[in-house]
Amino acid sequence: MDILLTPKINQWISEKVASGLYGSTNEVILEGLRLLKRQEEQRLAMIQDLRQEILVGVRQLDAGKSDVFNASAVADIKGKGRNRLGL
Repeated sequence: MDILLTPKINQWISEKVASGLYGSTNEVILEGLRLLKRQEEQRLAMIQDLRQEILVGVRQLDAGKSDVFNASAVADIKGKGRNRLGL
């Protein structure tokens, strides 16, 4: 596989190798890909968690377990958050 890098990225990789942090250009690229993979896995896990939370909310709504959400409710939520932060 051939990869074309911008001169700026190529210089940055060379600096990482020269610093001794990485043994080769290949190691820098592989580390970047590992981090990208981890980030993608975390993003997908977060999306799955959000879907589960939405499902819980939908079930609560279907069961009639809901509160009115208006300006007063928003002000109350903000107030509680500010109190928790000591603001």
